[in-house]
Amino acid sequence: MTQPTRSTDAAPSQGFLAEIKDAVTIRAAVLVLGVLALQLAFITSYIGAFHQPKPSEIRIAVTAPVAPVAEQTAKQLGALPGKPLDPRTVADEATALRQVKNRDVDGALIIDPAGKADRLLVAGGSGAALPQAVEQVIGLAEKAQGRTVQVTDVAPAAAGDGRGLSSFYLVIGWCVGGYLCAAILAISAGARPANISRAVIRLAALLLYSLAAGLLGTLIAGPVLDALPGSVMALWGLGTLVVFAVGAITLALQGLAGVVGIGLAILLIVVFGNPSAGGAYPYPLLPPFWKAIGPALPPGAGTYAARSIAYFKGNGAAGPMLVLAAWAVVGSAITLACAEVRKGRPGAAVGSGLPDDAPAVPRFADTGSAGSGSADAR
Repeated sequence: MTQPTRSTDAAPSQGFLAEIKDAVTIRAAVLVLGVLALQLAFITSYIGAFHQPKPSEIRIAVTAPVAPVAEQTAKQLGALPGKPLDPRTVADEATALRQVKNRDVDGALIIDPAGKADRLLVAGGSGAALPQAVEQVIGLAEKAQGRTVQVTDVAPAAAGDGRGLSSFYLVIGWCVGGYLCAAILAISAGARPANISRAVIRLAALLLYSLAAGLLGTLIAGPVLDALPGSVMALWGLGTLVVFAVGAITLALQGLAGVVGIGLAILLIVVFGNPSAGGAYPYPLLPPFWKAIGPALPPGAGTYAARSIAYFKGNGAAGPMLVLAAWAVVGSAITLACAEVRKGRPGAAVGSGLPDDAPAVPRFADTGSAGSGSADAR
């Protein structure tokens, strides 16, 4: 009696290597390599920025009742090894105090020619690391001259703002919300909008999200946690601008590069922007590369503006706000331009979850036949 043969629909195995080749596409491998490169860039950027903070050309005002004394002291401070200070003389103590509170300088040395004790004005609201660096450098210079220095914080950080970092973390939170909102819009409706109308809708949705995120972040940092003083309305406006600027940049990069644009946004905002933002270490303590790019990127511009609003009555915030506005305008313009270029091209339907280059799903006309399965085909 012959044994019945078993039939199977499964295709014969082609071996483990063949399975790997079938499972891991070239595109997937390239994307994984891109993630690895992004990770290594993250490590390099953060360690490079923070591993060895060193004061460099910190702006400081110098004044004394006798002008030649102030000029001589400023010259000596400017000649210190490594150029940690960038001193300039001012007319009197009132001018020095005004420049510190206006964020024109990071500290002020008030010299008393009649005695051995001078005074140093600093601003703790600019971040704890910067006043400490100024105090250390001036203290050593004064000690070498047989003098002492008394430190006065004329713009101290709030009691709930440990080391003056609350503004930095608030801005980082806003930045995270901006690019995540834009990324979610891409995931839910395709990385590239199909036309200008869809692009406008995305930007409008981003604006509404930015308004909510800016207000809620301000309320949490201010009235709820009592970590950050300053005008609620001003911080709300700043938060809205930060979130929208970062989101618009992310939408623009997605319009140019598809889903890969999300990675490019992370590279710009997280890898380069966060360590150069002047949060843990303000600009004068950062290495040259991060010191140069920080003010031009949204995290740095947002952090500087937030500290200005919280502790300096908005002084010095105008420039960073213009930087953020420029990113918002450029990001929006590129998003709309990409949608205009793409208009009329075939692509995935909005909300389909398909990649932009996926083939269109065929649709079949209803023949009216009950047994034709046309309803299922649709």
